[in-house]
Amino acid sequence: MSGKKPGGVAETVKTIVYAVLIAIFVRTVAFEPFNIPSGSMIPSLLVGDYLFVSKYSYGYSRYSLPFGLPLFEGRIMFTPPERGDVVVFKLPTDSSKDFIKRVVALPGETVQMVGGVLHINGEPVQRRQIEDYVVRGPLGGVERIPQYIETLPNGTEHRILEAHGDRGMMDETRVYHVPEGHYFMMGDNRDNSQDSRYPEVGFVPVDHLVGRAEVLFFSTDRSAALWEVWKWPWAIRWERIFSRIE
Repeated sequence: MSGKKPGGVAETVKTIVYAVLIAIFVRTVAFEPFNIPSGSMIPSLLVGDYLFVSKYSYGYSRYSLPFGLPLFEGRIMFTPPERGDVVVFKLPTDSSKDFIKRVVALPGETVQMVGGVLHINGEPVQRRQIEDYVVRGPLGGVERIPQYIETLPNGTEHRILEAHGDRGMMDETRVYHVPEGHYFMMGDNRDNSQDSRYPEVGFVPVDHLVGRAEVLFFSTDRSAALWEVWKWPWAIRWERIFSRIE
């Protein structure tokens, strides 16, 4: 009797192809992982945080697809982001780059920084100072940064930092008029964030939204290299894992 043994190379290849297609589908329509490489969203997000972004929260655009394939224009199944959402978006001036910031102003609104205080539609946004944010350096030094809780007009509260007090470079700005179909994004680390206040970012078009940041699934302070397995337990920020992003 003769015959081919079931399975083999063909079955293995087929399994791999199916797995890849499923992963692409989930990444496109459901969740996509991102990591935080900079401190622009401290204290809400730290360098070394890894998070999931929900792709379905705002519907889908070409930037929901792998490599931003231009298979369709605009946005389908669109649900507008809410003020205070932490959003991943494609940089309007360079769509190959992903940014993550907080939505502070909606289409048709005005934004201005006056003396370090965010103003929306001409009204100052409430903030109250709380305990300083403490940063410990690698040599044991301590830096204390003024920290506030900011309350946006819809009641959303989040912490912000003012590393240079209220005298930072972008603590006094012109009035920005947010065009229809665009959003104004800012980082929580106000004096160390390149955001919609800068022309390199500017207003973010609705079709450049990638998704809403939802939950942290891993976090490391980067004090341990990948091969330094014995240091991992102390490098991982265990208390941040599976915490929701607000």
